Amino acid sequence: MTGEATAQPRARRRITSLEALCALLVVAILGQSWLRDVLDVPALSTGATVFVAVCVQALPFLVLGVLISGAIAAFVPARTLRRVLPRHTGAAVGMAGLAGVALPGCECASVPVARRLMGQGVAPAAALTFLLAAPAVNPVVLVATAVAFPGRPEMVLARFLGSFATAVVMGLLWARWGKADWIVARALSRVPDPEGGRWRAFAETARTDLVEAGGFLVLGGLISASLGVLVPRSWFDVLGTQLVLGVAVMAVLAVLLALCSEADAFVAASMAALPLLPKLVFLVVGPAIDVKLFALHAGTFGRGFAMRFAPVTFVVAVCCAVAVGVPLIGGAR
Repeated sequence: MTGEATAQPRARRRITSLEALCALLVVAILGQSWLRDVLDVPALSTGATVFVAVCVQALPFLVLGVLISGAIAAFVPARTLRRVLPRHTGAAVGMAGLAGVALPGCECASVPVARRLMGQGVAPAAALTFLLAAPAVNPVVLVATAVAFPGRPEMVLARFLGSFATAVVMGLLWARWGKADWIVARALSRVPDPEGGRWRAFAETARTDLVEAGGFLVLGGLISASLGVLVPRSWFDVLGTQLVLGVAVMAVLAVLLALCSEADAFVAASMAALPLLPKLVFLVVGPAIDVKLFALHAGTFGRGFAMRFAPVTFVVAVCCAVAVGVPLIGGAR
């Protein structure tokens, strides 16, 4: 070749996430005294505590959920699930609601499980019923509620009935008016069997679900921590004399605080100034929909699904809690 060689453009080297993390750690170590002075603010300390608490409470159950999700995708044939669940939509929704009793876990764990149930051919109405029932009617949550409200068995019964009714009503509403195209295609698609057999499928499915759901869990934890700092505790004293206002505010707080369903009963019980009915609304709404769950739903099923599912779930949960709570506990404290 006699001509000059054509100059090849040099490929840009991309900075990896590991290198960025190492650089951030070096900066933090070098400037730790300055960072200590800047971050030594009570509000930031409180927010950090809330963020860590939300993530630490939810992460073990999220891991449990993705392990169950991987097991369903890898080891449970679609035909088995279709054979177990009744063909009639109403019966399938009812059975899915009762299945939540058998799976101790929180709301984060139920999201990837519901996704895999859909991927295995389970009707979305039944899968969404399970998604709402599992974190609210399982034995762990009911025992925690009984411990948090000693001598108040009606609170345990009211929470079970209100949460179960919320899950079943939402399942029936989806069966009547829900559309499959509101859910992104990847949430409905079945995971193909990769080379390496079922255990490889189990590992790949669990890893994928954990990475996807974990990021949205962190986002929800940050929102929850920010709002937890901004809401003054003195407001609760005013709500003790306004039953309707207390119900409305506690429903909104359940969404904003994003507590784990295994721990929210103790938080509700600590609000001594409030009657039992607003506390019940708090306990029914929280496991059904909160900012953390909204982020998980948007990341798992798509933003279009989350924008439709969240407000309807909120209204149904409040109505079911009030409908069950008024005859069982009324305005008692």
